[in-house]
Amino acid sequence: MIRSMEPLAETCYDAGEVIVGPGDDAGVYRMGGMTIVETVDFMTPVVNDPQLFGAISAVNSLSDVYAMGGKPVAAMAVAAFPACDYDIGVLKLILKGALQSLKRTGVFLIGGHSINAVELQFGLAVTGVVDGDAILRVSGAQPDDLLVLTKPIGIGILTTALKNRLISDDDINEAVTWMLTINDTASKLAVQARASACTDVTGFGLLGHACNMLRNSDVDFVINYDSIPVLPKTTELAARGICPGGAHKNLGFVSANTRFAPHIEKERQLILSDPQTSGGLLIALAPDKLGIFQQSGVFHAVIGKVTKGSGVLIVG
Repeated sequence: MIRSMEPLAETCYDAGEVIVGPGDDAGVYRMGGMTIVETVDFMTPVVNDPQLFGAISAVNSLSDVYAMGGKPVAAMAVAAFPACDYDIGVLKLILKGALQSLKRTGVFLIGGHSINAVELQFGLAVTGVVDGDAILRVSGAQPDDLLVLTKPIGIGILTTALKNRLISDDDINEAVTWMLTINDTASKLAVQARASACTDVTGFGLLGHACNMLRNSDVDFVINYDSIPVLPKTTELAARGICPGGAHKNLGFVSANTRFAPHIEKERQLILSDPQTSGGLLIALAPDKLGIFQQSGVFHAVIGKVTKGSGVLIVG
């Protein structure tokens, strides 16, 4: 997702059959009697095992379809592969991992494209379908809604520590489990709860995606830091100054529209801005719909609420 494509949205298409254009987690359009969801995402490795990387990247790519309330059905692989630096067997393992994740979701890999590149990257272009009357959108949160997060944060800090050999592969096992957790059930629950807004928390961090939900709105988000689930070792690493550059950029991006309480020191601000790989859904829903999540057994945390306002994110 690009932070803002509003100028592009005015010129890049005839909006006749487009339901959701640039600026949301994925595009949605009508084709005959079907409502189609389209997205693409790719990334650099976050783990050392190429097969595991492929599996995580595939789950990450599927997430935007789930963030729209859709069901992915087909995918095309996108690979930037440094042929001079890696044996072709590495790419085969990445694809094997991706296929494992796609098999879990019933999504078919129907092709793809690769280029020779300086840096290894892999992902998917995904096509899905969605009920035209049940599309989840990034905007639309209403006063008195609760804010629900379906995965803990801290993945970017942990993978940065791994890349710098400050922790071992075993230290990120829990993070890997979450990165491999598909957002399909959480998405279905959000649709069932008639969520007023939804997005997936990925590269812009929790704060960045929350601010995107608030763009051009007349509501504020009030978030309680102590209610946010954070992965083990994340706070310790952040206190040592171990944080990806993207977290600092994200924090700078949200600073104009975010108000931090005095006890939310810089390291906590960076944790909240930490880029996530295959993160959870951030959902705004009416309080009387929370029981749908509570009865499901799906991991979730109520991290705040929506109030009348002017698009400000308040963290206390």
